[in-house]
Amino acid sequence: MTAVVDTDPASAPDVRTGAFGNAKHLVCRECGAISALGPFYACTECFGPLEVGYEFPTITRERIEAGPRSIWRYAPLLPVPADIATFRSTDPGFTRLVDARHLADDLGLKQLWVKDDSGNPTHSFKDRVVAVALSAARELGLEVLACPSTGNLANAVAAAAARAGIKSVVLVPANLERQKILASAVYDTTLIAIEGSYDDVNKLATEIAAEEEGWAFVNVNVRPYYAEGSKTLGYEIAEQLGWRIPDQVVVPIASGAQLTKIDKGFRELIKLGLVEDKPFVIFGAQATGCSPVAQAYRAGLDFVAPVKPDTIAKSLAIGNPADGPYVLDVVRRTGGVVADVDDDTLAASIQRLARTEGIFAETAGGVTIGVTAKLLSDGVLDPEAETVVINSGDGLKTLDAISDRVGPEITIPPRYDAFTDFWKGSDS
Repeated sequence: MTAVVDTDPASAPDVRTGAFGNAKHLVCRECGAISALGPFYACTECFGPLEVGYEFPTITRERIEAGPRSIWRYAPLLPVPADIATFRSTDPGFTRLVDARHLADDLGLKQLWVKDDSGNPTHSFKDRVVAVALSAARELGLEVLACPSTGNLANAVAAAAARAGIKSVVLVPANLERQKILASAVYDTTLIAIEGSYDDVNKLATEIAAEEEGWAFVNVNVRPYYAEGSKTLGYEIAEQLGWRIPDQVVVPIASGAQLTKIDKGFRELIKLGLVEDKPFVIFGAQATGCSPVAQAYRAGLDFVAPVKPDTIAKSLAIGNPADGPYVLDVVRRTGGVVADVDDDTLAASIQRLARTEGIFAETAGGVTIGVTAKLLSDGVLDPEAETVVINSGDGLKTLDAISDRVGPEITIPPRYDAFTDFWKGSDS
C-alpha cells in the first residue's frame, strides 16, 4: 500500500489551490510514499527521489493544438497553474522536428527525424526544465533562482531569471567552455566558478540549498518540478509526428532525467488516449569519457557506480547521474541499449550532422549521432523503424570540439587569378 507522509509543518509552504494545476502531490520513485507539494526532493521515508503525481482531467488534441506554440500548450500536463501562458518566462519549446533524409541515407536508416532543441531561447533543451522550475519557485515564494551547471542550465537559469525580474546565482566548473560562461554572465547573473568537476559543484549547491532560505536550486530542491519540463520533448515529438509515438528514440544522458521523462511523456499520452498504445524503444547515449550508465548497462547492474569525467562533452560530464538507475529501468523495459562513443567519434559526428542536414550540434548532439551510428553498425538499432534522435543544444556553445577539424581551405590575396588558380586546382 502507498504510504502517505506528513511533511514537517514548519517547512511545508502555504501552497494556494491550483498553484500546480493538475499536480496533486509528490511521490517517491522508490517506495511510493506520497507527500505534499513543496520544495522537497527526497522522501522522508526512504530518502528516495520524489517526482510529481497528477490527477489528469479529460484532455483533447484540439485543446492542446489551440494553445501557444511553446511548452505551455501542454500546461494541463505540467505542474503549473492554469494562467501560466501569461507568466513572464522565456516561452521555450515547440522546436522543429527535422525530416533528416540525407543523414538517414548516410547512416542507412529508412526514416530519421532530428528533434532540434537548439532553437530554444538560450539554445538548449534546458530552457524547458527551467521554465517549469521557475513557475514552481514563484508559487512557492522562493526569491532566488539558482543552479549547479555544466553550462547549458546556467545559461537558461540566467536568462529566465532576467526575464522574470528576479535574482539568479549559477555555479559552474571553472574549466567550463568559455562560450557557456559568457552566455550566462551576459544576463548579469551572479556567476561563481568552482574548482573541481560538476559533481563537486553539485555537492556544494546541495549544501547551499539546505542552508539558504528562499533559494530555488532548480535541479536540487525544486528538482521534481524542473524534471517534468523534459516531458514536453516527448509530447512535441508525438504531436509533430501527427499524434503518434516513433518506433525508437536515441537520447543523450547526463543526469538521465531527459531520457526518463521522455518515456514518462509517451506513457502519459498513451494513458490519456491522445496517441495509439504501441511499443517503443528508448536508447541512451554517453561519451566514453563519462559513461557510468553505459558501463552499468553492459555489466548487467541495476545501480550506477560514479566515475571521474574525462571528455570534451562537458554538458554530459556528470559522473554520478541522479537518474542513472531509472535510465537502466526504462531502457531495459523498452528493449533498448545504453552505449557510448569516444571524443573523436563525437566530433566527427557533429560534422556529419552539419554536412548532411545543416544542423550544428553541440557535443551532446555529436554523442547522440555517434551512438546512433554505432548501434546501427552493431545491429542493435532497427534500420527499418521510424527513429528520432535528440539534438539538445547548439554547436556555437562548444566550438572547441571542432576548432582543429574545420577552417578555411586556403588563404589567398584579393585577386581573381588567385581564386581561379585555387579553384581549378581543387576538386570543386
